[in-house]
Amino acid sequence: MSILIAFLSLAIERALGYPDWLFNAIGHPVTWIGRLISFLDRRLNRATDSDELRRRRGVQALLVILLVPAAIGLTLHVLLWLIFPSGLVIAAILSSSLLSQKSLAEHVEDVADALETGGLTLGRIAVSRIVGRDPDKLDRAGVARAAIESLAENFSEGIVAPAIWTGVGGLAGGAAYKA
Repeated sequence: MSILIAFLSLAIERALGYPDWLFNAIGHPVTWIGRLISFLDRRLNRATDSDELRRRRGVQALLVILLVPAAIGLTLHVLLWLIFPSGLVIAAILSSSLLSQKSLAEHVEDVADALETGGLTLGRIAVSRIVGRDPDKLDRAGVARAAIESLAENFSEGIVAPAIWTGVGGLAGGAAYKA
């Protein structure tokens, strides 16, 4: 059933994405994981501690970062199957939050549209939203290449990998991968 959840989540995410109103209301799983990482870093990573202690605590933090989302995903997955006859669809809706194909496509399309209609300056502004490099030094072809490189990189880590891990381990697998 996990494979079906992965395919359904891909279809749901492509159609709906992650709505802004939902992000504004509750955030996003990636931001929740980011808060967990920040919390653990503040609590466990003290400059005054020995390197050995910091390493041990780093391993502990890694385990918490992986296991907490996986445990939450597994709990939700099991509860959905036990409580709701439509648990598969609900699991797919929840899993769709782990994917980013709609926003990725929109951001890359924004770069193409900006280059076509607004020229190099607007293209640089649009590409700056999806790449870490300084777009001010890029020519028109460089802006296009940067957008394509970002698309390729994020396609793997934002679409393919979470879909595969959801297919392998359901909501728990997708959540653990995203963490």
